[in-house]
Amino acid sequence: MSQPKPPQPAKLVIGIFTNNKRLLGSIVSRLSELFGVIEIMSPVIGFDYTNYYEPEMGPGLVRRMIAFKPLIAQDALSAIKLKTNIIENEFSKNARRNVNIDPGYLVRERFVLATGKNFTHRIYIGNNIFADLTLIFQKGEFRSLPWTYPDYKEKNMQAFLHRVRNKYIKDLTELES
Repeated sequence: MSQPKPPQPAKLVIGIFTNNKRLLGSIVSRLSELFGVIEIMSPVIGFDYTNYYEPEMGPGLVRRMIAFKPLIAQDALSAIKLKTNIIENEFSKNARRNVNIDPGYLVRERFVLATGKNFTHRIYIGNNIFADLTLIFQKGEFRSLPWTYPDYKEKNMQAFLHRVRNKYIKDLTELES
């Protein structure tokens, strides 16, 4: 029989994309108010993997990834997604989003995103939110899955997540000592 143990805390990672670069500073500040000190931030990069968001947000989307210093409980992800949805609404205009905010967490073994959309591979985690197992970490690298979004398969994204993972492991080591 397995003995239940509490899971280790996770590193909060949030992706932001918008077609208005001027909003990024305000959004990052708002996220920092809610979730603490920002530890690692990616440069602003183009986001042209899908036109799914263009009808709502328009063309020319850019993305920025952020990792936060405070570790989170893994079961906090659904509540975090609800908070990021509120921020999306704050920046909406005429019932259209100007920003999409995708929170997730990273642990040694995997990278998980939160979503309000159900699908076959997503697990319900409460508050009408589902967890999307986006990447797994095996043999020293992130590995995509059949449903992994194309941008999370990219080398730049995975290099960013490697940096976050290395810092996360360092944080865990400090926490345990």
